Amino acid sequence: MGNDPSSGHPSEQRPNSALTAASNSTAPQKTPARTDAWDPTAPPVPQATIPCPKCGAAVREVARFCQRCHMTMRFECPSCHNQQRTGVKCEKCGINFVKYIGAVVAAKQAEADIIQSKIDRRSAFLKNIFAIPFTGGLSLFKQLFSATNRKS
Repeated sequence: MGNDPSSGHPSEQRPNSALTAASNSTAPQKTPARTDAWDPTAPPVPQATIPCPKCGAAVREVARFCQRCHMTMRFECPSCHNQQRTGVKCEKCGINFVKYIGAVVAAKQAEADIIQSKIDRRSAFLKNIFAIPFTGGLSLFKQLFSATNRKS
């Protein structure tokens, strides 16, 4: 029944004498040493290595580059961010890295061209405004009428 056989009555329980002595003592108690704390004097944990395909040097499995020949050891897919050892085609989503990057760069270049043309038009407009005292406003009228003709 979980009762102490030495006790006289089943409902009467005897407290553990070691626990009672520890709780009644006035001496400071030590906390047990943490085992998950980092110990700077401990030897390093050996890490798994793989051979470099180019020079054959032992490279840690988590390394991005070979320390000897600087070959890329891990590639990240630009689309799905999958980590893999080869860099031509993604093992997860199947896209070709070079074609994907080329398409992204072409799209960014088109956006950059549009932004640059807007900046050029605005800077030309400001130049013409500042040149009104010298040109009499002719260059400003030219720009405004050519811009309206371009839009239609």
